[in-house]
Amino acid sequence: MKTVFFQAIPFDKTQVTLALESGVDGVITTPEAADAVRALAKIEVLTPGDFTRVALGSKADEETAAKALAAGARVILAHGWEIIPVENLLAQGSGLGCEVTSLDEARLAAGILERGVDFVVLLPEAAGAMKAVVADLKLNQGTLALEAATVTAVRPAGLGHRVCVDTMSMLRTGQGMLVGNSSAFTFLVHAETESNPYVAARPFRINAGAVHAYAAMPGDRTRYLEELASGDEVLIVGADGATSLATVGRVKVEVRPMLRVTARTDSGREGAVFLQNAETIRVVREDGSPVSVVSLTEGDRILVRTDEAGRHFGMRIAEDIKEG
Repeated sequence: MKTVFFQAIPFDKTQVTLALESGVDGVITTPEAADAVRALAKIEVLTPGDFTRVALGSKADEETAAKALAAGARVILAHGWEIIPVENLLAQGSGLGCEVTSLDEARLAAGILERGVDFVVLLPEAAGAMKAVVADLKLNQGTLALEAATVTAVRPAGLGHRVCVDTMSMLRTGQGMLVGNSSAFTFLVHAETESNPYVAARPFRINAGAVHAYAAMPGDRTRYLEELASGDEVLIVGADGATSLATVGRVKVEVRPMLRVTARTDSGREGAVFLQNAETIRVVREDGSPVSVVSLTEGDRILVRTDEAGRHFGMRIAEDIKEG
């Protein structure tokens, strides 16, 4: 997730308001306009004096930027930067940012050397693309490889504590969280985006499973569902594998009747998940459509993710481990 600043020089209240509503991390403006920005929202306000700005026109300019980074300065590369000098500077230190005027430029800067610059500075010319840039750089978490598995059993499993994850986002059909008994085999548990005759849709909610289950998190980590709390960021995954971030607004843990769903991939890997026994809880079919666990039957094809087992406090480790 990249830091995104908006450069409000000259100060324009309409553009700054748009930047704040888009979710930028801070605003760069003149010292004279700093209080005007602070009056609009509680956000970091910076001035050009907080950075070293370098226009890359020669090797000497690149060396100037490198010296500033080595001295601990935050360096902004002026618009017109090129990839090779940015790669050279990224190899020498942190604290590097680039001015951008479009979504394509922002994506390019954020992906150089598969690491990207530490921050981007949106110039006023980027105002029209501001929302798209912020969403892409701050929410997009790349793509995960999902595969189809065949349901092998759906069985009542008694009462258990289940976790509802209520996010601060409106999720869409096909989106949910990856949850499972094992970090190496997780099921795409669908958000409550679908209406039914008994309960209204709650597209912010993922009724994710039992308290002991693993959930895939941002940064290639896992958490137990029971650990999640208000303010945490969770990984939202679509049926196409596209991922994004959502912030937890509330977590509800309640005793409910549970089902144990097991499935097997075409390669023979097996996994299980415990989900509430209710019509509103859904997993995702192979074609991306949600299916209620109540109507799920042996032989149905659903989306899962397989991985290598082995986690310690949510971090990937190399370990001989078996979970089921």
